[in-house]
Amino acid sequence: MATIEEFDAINIRLGKIIDVQDFPEARKPAFKLTIDLGSEIGTKRSSVQLVGTYEKEELQGLLVACVVNFPPRQVGPFISEVLTLGFKNTEGVGYVLITPSKSSVQLGDKLM
Repeated sequence: MATIEEFDAINIRLGKIIDVQDFPEARKPAFKLTIDLGSEIGTKRSSVQLVGTYEKEELQGLLVACVVNFPPRQVGPFISEVLTLGFKNTEGVGYVLITPSKSSVQLGDKLM
């Protein structure tokens, strides 16, 4: 069982997807995202398996939750700098992103 201190050590921040690119080199269908995480953290990139769940156009401008303090991860020729959070899609393809239900939050806000 995790402690509250262990949970607090995971830095989850709110970001906004500002660019979406295809990622044909990935083993599983994926997109390359550029995410604005506010002035403190800046812009980071993330590889996400969302093909089949989202169209590129609907991801543009979407608010998302990202873990910003995991080490970067090499995904094929791409460096994924943050982990964009989501749930496994029940249709068996891709993930469903965690997004806030209200827009009254600031980019870079920490999940409490």
